[in-house]
Amino acid sequence: MPERVILCIGTKKGLFVAEAPKTRRSFALRGPFGPGVAVYAVLIDTRGTPRLYASSCNAFFGMKVLRSTDLGKTFKETKSAPAFPKEDGRALANIWSLEAGDGKKDLWCGVEPASVFRSSDGGDSWEMVPGISNHAHARMWQPGNGGLCLHTILRDGDRVHVGISTGGHYLSEDGGASFTASNHGVGAGFVPDPYPEFGQCVHKIAGHKDAPGRLYMQNHGGWAEWGGPGGARPDIGVLRSDDHGKTWRSIAKGLPSDFGFPIVVHPEDADTVYVMPLEGTTRTCPGGAPAASACTRSCATATACTSASRPAAIT
Repeated sequence: MPERVILCIGTKKGLFVAEAPKTRRSFALRGPFGPGVAVYAVLIDTRGTPRLYASSCNAFFGMKVLRSTDLGKTFKETKSAPAFPKEDGRALANIWSLEAGDGKKDLWCGVEPASVFRSSDGGDSWEMVPGISNHAHARMWQPGNGGLCLHTILRDGDRVHVGISTGGHYLSEDGGASFTASNHGVGAGFVPDPYPEFGQCVHKIAGHKDAPGRLYMQNHGGWAEWGGPGGARPDIGVLRSDDHGKTWRSIAKGLPSDFGFPIVVHPEDADTVYVMPLEGTTRTCPGGAPAASACTRSCATATACTSASRPAAIT
């Protein structure tokens, strides 16, 4: 079969799948699948026979996981979705992340309220990961504007990183059996302590296989002019770690704003990372001009950060 490009697009109206030849000159669009239902997470799983997974989060009829084994031509619901035990007291509100595990059908799933579930059979059954879901801090995490979301799961051998809004960054070094808050250098702008142990509003964490130990974080920035308890906190929004997330440092200087949501590493260049700056108060682009900001040369110096003043596209 000719090499193809598959793009999964999650929206509040369902899942769309775009397919194109490798040249990407034109795409054929399919969908929506799960029409009218919000999709917060998708996964293109290329282990063995390719499979596509998507969350389908219906506030009235509950959470579902959709699966395709024909490159997104059709989707069916898996036999079950993550669910808290009845005695737990929490109820699933959204599925925020889907990631591949070790085995061919092993999946990890981050949900709201912030917890992690695992499946060993391609999503047909799920079990809760107690090391983070029942962490001593779990009942003290507070929801951000988008809810109490566990939106990031990054796996690197026995290391597992999770990002929570608003919980912060947690690190496991034993395959997910136990987790430790790992937020040294990660600031928070909405509590008196500028650098608490946990409770930061992390928006996204990204890494690259060619740069072991290096991570990038988009944190909730935009607190440079803060005049409340603890004082101003400039440049706390875009961060980098070089020791597997144990410590973090700011790489935000040079950006028009350090507030934003996504952060993406170039798939073929571990030294280039992209963010989409927004004004913290309005969630709009600085100056009303959408732009992708690229930090190159491993963000080694502040002068490496550049930002476009016009609309830009990431390819």
